[in-house]
This record gives sequence, structure tokens and C-alpha cells, in this order.
Amino acid sequence: MKPVLVVIASQLLFTIGDLIARLKMRQHGFAADTFLSWWFVSYLTLRTVATFGQLWVLAKLVLGQALPLFAASSVILSMVLSATVLNEGLSPKTLIGGGLAIAALVALALPWG
Repeated sequence: MKPVLVVIASQLLFTIGDLIARLKMRQHGFAADTFLSWWFVSYLTLRTVATFGQLWVLAKLVLGQALPLFAASSVILSMVLSATVLNEGLSPKTLIGGGLAIAALVALALPWG
């Protein structure tokens, strides 16, 4: 169960970084000044810590088990943040796909042997 928690934590860090980047890039644009600021250092730090989490998971699990965990957790976190933080709403098709991603995450997290 520990690798699943690390996957979720690392995906959450990636997503938080992406939300910060989305906000700041829209405010400041794609210019040199933008990349020489405190938020960009924070963004890189979040992504570096998240990368270490992913590398730890890749060292613990086989690739065929790790990558679907990353994909499913990314889909779920994106949907939750889209609906809550960004207030973008979710279509029925997206909800069904998200439900399947949740089922995949649960199936991959269970100890089957």
C-alpha cells in the first residue's frame, strides 16, 4: 500500500505545481523574468520532490504495475481539482472515465499475490 500512497503524493505535488504554473504563466506570460522568480523556484522544487517519489516507486514496483498507478492517480486528481479548485465542471463522459480510473487504481492497489 505504501507505493500507492507515494504515487498519489507525487502526483499531487505535480498537480499543485501545474496549478501554480497555470496561474503564474497567465499572469506574467512566457518571458525571461517569469523564470527568474520565486514561484518558478517553488515550481521546480515541487516537481523535483515529485520526481524522487516516482523514482522510488519505480524502484519498488515493476513497470507494468507502476505506470498504470501513475496514470490512474493523475486522471483522478485532475478531475477532482478541475471540479473543485478550477470550477470547470465534469461531463457525464468524464465522470464515467473517472470512475473507471478509480476502479483501476483500486484494482492495482489490492494485494492479489
